[in-house]
Amino acid sequence: MIFDAHLDLAMNALDWNRDLRWQLDEIRAAERHLLDRPDRGRGTVSFPEMRKGGVGVCVATQIARFVKPGNPLNGWRSPEQAWAHTQAQLAWYREMEACGELVQITNRAGLEKRLSDTSPDAPLGYILSLEGADSLVTLGHLEGAYAYGLRAVGPAHYGPGTYAQGTAAAGGIGRKGRELLREMEKLGMILDVTHLCDESFWEALDHFSGPTWASHHNCRALVPGDRQLSDEQIRALIERGAVIGGVLDAWMLVPSWVRGFSTPQNAGLVLETLVDHLDHICQIAGNADHIGIGSDLDGGFGVEQTPTDLRSIADLATLPGLLAGRGYATGDIDGAMGGNFLRFLKTAWKD
Repeated sequence: MIFDAHLDLAMNALDWNRDLRWQLDEIRAAERHLLDRPDRGRGTVSFPEMRKGGVGVCVATQIARFVKPGNPLNGWRSPEQAWAHTQAQLAWYREMEACGELVQITNRAGLEKRLSDTSPDAPLGYILSLEGADSLVTLGHLEGAYAYGLRAVGPAHYGPGTYAQGTAAAGGIGRKGRELLREMEKLGMILDVTHLCDESFWEALDHFSGPTWASHHNCRALVPGDRQLSDEQIRALIERGAVIGGVLDAWMLVPSWVRGFSTPQNAGLVLETLVDHLDHICQIAGNADHIGIGSDLDGGFGVEQTPTDLRSIADLATLPGLLAGRGYATGDIDGAMGGNFLRFLKTAWKD
């Protein structure tokens, strides 16, 4: 069973208007006339494709950015609007549970129950994560979110935020960020350092001693840029027992990618490139205990921005062969495909 540590399922259902119960070809065909997004007609994720590839458990997001005046990014104009949008996403997850497509996992017992169900039509397990915390109007909203099943939080996304600074921004987490981390630690929530700018990354580690992971991150040594983890950051995460999920967006895989010009074909992008990043982490760690998959395959891009030998999320099932070709043993491959994240959760969750 493959564990994918980052999928934006509800965003795709509500913002892209995709019924993820459909076959992938049906979703693509329904979008071919649309021009509002580059990935229209090129998506890679659907529930049937997840089952086909053996992706049985994932970390699924709520995401709604609040943008302050002067921020050029797209987003909601108030945290209250952003919160309301995350609640619409929660309602979609609940509907998918009601029709038997998904089952929410919030503790060790629920995880073990899902792992024990090997039937081909079993509900897909999902662990709820909040990508960017700006939708949390107050810390009381965080407590309410924990009550409905939220188990991981990434304090920032892109740009400046309320609780931390994200990709392409600068600065620390400040008072509100420290208060957020204290409350997360009290609740036993997972800190996702993905998207934190360098200053916020280090300050967050200084003020949080709970379970920490990087759900979808690659290596700065191979692809420069603040969206990637430096070797120093990787070492710090390894020391904390974190797992780092390799991500499949082209510009985070190859340094030569130029938006609007590059294609997977002219960049020579293949799935083996992801193995380069995973292997780099393993060389730093001296073992394969800290790598996983956080594909982000439905994160606003499709096959126009994925490896040429990946046509859908089901193709994650070819990664074990690539890892074996690099000399990785069966146990290490099992860890990379999900065992490491599962071990992390069983340790982080006490019930």
